[in-house]
Amino acid sequence: MNLIISTVQQEKQRIDYMLVKYQKALAELPKGTIYEKQVKGNTYYYLKYRAGKKIISKYIGKKEIEKLKQQIDRRRHIETMIKSLLEEQKLAAKVLEGNL
Repeated sequence: MNLIISTVQQEKQRIDYMLVKYQKALAELPKGTIYEKQVKGNTYYYLKYRAGKKIISKYIGKKEIEKLKQQIDRRRHIETMIKSLLEEQKLAAKVLEGNL
Protein backbone atom coordinates (compact mmCIF):
# COMPACT_ATOMS: atom_id res chain seq x y z
CA MET A 1 0.00 0.00 0.00
CA ASN A 2 2.91 2.35 0.72
CA LEU A 3 4.05 1.97 -2.89
CA ILE A 4 0.68 3.20 -4.13
CA ILE A 5 0.66 6.16 -1.74
CA SER A 6 4.22 7.02 -2.75
CA THR A 7 3.29 6.89 -6.42
CA VAL A 8 0.26 9.11 -5.88
CA GLN A 9 2.39 11.59 -3.92
CA GLN A 10 4.90 11.75 -6.76
CA GLU A 11 2.10 12.23 -9.25
CA LYS A 12 0.64 15.06 -7.15
CA GLN A 13 4.06 16.76 -7.06
CA ARG A 14 4.32 16.42 -10.84
CA ILE A 15 0.84 17.92 -11.25
CA ASP A 16 1.71 20.83 -8.95
CA TYR A 17 4.92 21.48 -10.91
CA MET A 18 3.11 21.38 -14.26
CA LEU A 19 0.37 23.72 -13.02
CA VAL A 20 2.96 26.32 -12.00
CA LYS A 21 4.73 25.93 -15.34
CA TYR A 22 1.48 26.28 -17.33
CA GLN A 23 0.34 29.28 -15.27
CA LYS A 24 3.60 31.09 -16.09
CA ALA A 25 3.23 30.29 -19.80
CA LEU A 26 -0.39 31.43 -19.73
CA ALA A 27 0.56 34.79 -18.22
CA GLU A 28 2.82 35.50 -21.21
CA LEU A 29 0.24 34.68 -23.89
CA PRO A 30 -2.44 37.09 -25.15
CA LYS A 31 -6.03 36.48 -24.16
CA GLY A 32 -9.13 37.05 -26.22
CA THR A 33 -10.26 36.26 -29.74
CA ILE A 34 -9.45 37.62 -33.16
CA TYR A 35 -12.23 39.02 -35.27
CA GLU A 36 -12.39 40.54 -38.73
CA LYS A 37 -14.06 43.77 -39.73
CA GLN A 38 -14.83 44.72 -43.32
CA VAL A 39 -14.60 48.43 -44.13
CA LYS A 40 -14.99 49.59 -47.74
CA GLY A 41 -13.74 46.27 -49.10
CA ASN A 42 -10.72 46.12 -46.79
CA THR A 43 -10.33 43.57 -44.01
CA TYR A 44 -9.07 44.71 -40.62
CA TYR A 45 -8.24 42.40 -37.74
CA TYR A 46 -8.80 43.10 -34.07
CA LEU A 47 -7.98 41.31 -30.84
CA LYS A 48 -11.01 41.46 -28.58
CA TYR A 49 -10.65 40.72 -24.87
CA ARG A 50 -12.10 41.63 -21.52
CA ALA A 51 -10.31 43.82 -18.97
CA GLY A 52 -12.45 43.85 -15.85
CA LYS A 53 -15.91 44.88 -17.03
CA LYS A 54 -14.65 46.57 -20.21
CA ILE A 55 -14.30 44.89 -23.59
CA ILE A 56 -11.15 46.02 -25.35
CA SER A 57 -10.65 45.89 -29.14
CA LYS A 58 -7.05 46.25 -30.25
CA TYR A 59 -6.04 46.59 -33.90
CA ILE A 60 -3.71 43.90 -35.27
CA GLY A 61 -1.53 44.48 -38.31
CA LYS A 62 -1.59 41.93 -41.13
CA LYS A 63 2.02 40.97 -40.39
CA GLU A 64 1.18 40.04 -36.80
CA ILE A 65 -2.03 38.06 -37.40
CA GLU A 66 -0.48 34.57 -37.92
CA LYS A 67 1.77 34.83 -34.88
CA LEU A 68 -1.15 36.01 -32.75
CA LYS A 69 -3.38 33.17 -33.98
CA GLN A 70 -0.72 30.66 -32.96
CA GLN A 71 -0.37 32.26 -29.54
CA ILE A 72 -4.13 32.20 -28.95
CA ASP A 73 -4.32 28.55 -30.05
CA ARG A 74 -1.48 27.76 -27.63
CA ARG A 75 -3.33 29.60 -24.86
CA ARG A 76 -6.47 27.55 -25.45
CA HIS A 77 -4.44 24.33 -25.38
CA ILE A 78 -2.76 25.34 -22.11
CA GLU A 79 -6.12 26.26 -20.57
CA THR A 80 -7.41 22.79 -21.48
CA MET A 81 -4.33 21.18 -19.95
CA ILE A 82 -4.74 23.20 -16.74
CA LYS A 83 -8.36 22.12 -16.45
CA SER A 84 -7.35 18.48 -16.84
CA LEU A 85 -4.53 18.81 -14.32
CA LEU A 86 -6.85 20.41 -11.76
CA GLU A 87 -9.18 17.41 -12.02
CA GLU A 88 -6.25 15.04 -11.56
CA GLN A 89 -5.04 17.10 -8.59
CA LYS A 90 -8.45 16.76 -6.88
CA LEU A 91 -8.40 13.01 -7.43
CA ALA A 92 -4.86 12.65 -6.06
CA ALA A 93 -5.78 14.75 -2.99
CA LYS A 94 -8.77 12.48 -2.31
CA VAL A 95 -6.61 9.37 -2.57
CA LEU A 96 -4.01 10.82 -0.21
CA GLU A 97 -6.71 11.83 2.29
CA GLY A 98 -8.13 8.31 2.16
CA ASN A 99 -11.55 9.38 0.88
CA LEU A 100 -11.43 7.22 -2.20
